[in-house]
Amino acid sequence: MSQGIRWTVLDRFGNSIYLTQERWEHIIDSINHPEMETYEEELKETIQKGSRKQDPLSPQKYRYTCEFNNLPMNNTHIVAIVLFKLQEKGTGEIEFHNFITTAYQKETG
Repeated sequence: MSQGIRWTVLDRFGNSIYLTQERWEHIIDSINHPEMETYEEELKETIQKGSRKQDPLSPQKYRYTCEFNNLPMNNTHIVAIVLFKLQEKGTGEIEFHNFITTAYQKETG
């Protein structure tokens, strides 16, 4: 599963979370969130240091949020959506696949 992984970081709780090249291209696509293209380091920081909230309807989904002062268009925060998945290996061991599905900027007041 390491093929296509752009980078991996640990969140504040010690969970390993990765971003794939495919998801990065999705995020920065011109019809999605092209404003994120120059904020990849801030996205990493959002996962590493941001607050985290579990989705009440989809408990494997978490929203990470972090405030930044350097975002464009009056945006104040980066939001990353992360899915936490478990997969059993052929040996019976459990493998964690926690990955960013999307990320965007928003203004909160």
